[in-house]
Amino acid sequence: MTGRRNILGGPLDPCGFEPMTGYTRNGCCDDGPDDPNPHTVCAIVTKEFIAFQDGIGNNLSVAEPDKRFPGLVPGNRWCVLTAKWYEAYQNGVACPVVLSATNKAALDIIPLEVLMEHAVDRPAKA
Repeated sequence: MTGRRNILGGPLDPCGFEPMTGYTRNGCCDDGPDDPNPHTVCAIVTKEFIAFQDGIGNNLSVAEPDKRFPGLVPGNRWCVLTAKWYEAYQNGVACPVVLSATNKAALDIIPLEVLMEHAVDRPAKA
């Protein structure tokens, strides 16, 4: 784990509780060795993002109760697969991200500047 820090260097804020998100369903985009495909980006999913993910085999719209996955609708805050968010970005369908709730481990795959382009909580410039 990264010590629960966000990409801005501060403490990792919760991403969402309705529906309950996070790989371990604790509301946070934690990382760790038990998550082989890190879910470190706190995203506010859009219709276009969900459709793109469904189209590449990462079905976000259908509930999977055995995985405690409710299925997503536009506007849900969800810890998404880091690599899949980046793939959506590369295809022009990235959804907004919450920087304070996005784990710093996301920076292993996605450049900070890219995440900041899609931030809903950009820090003030000094």
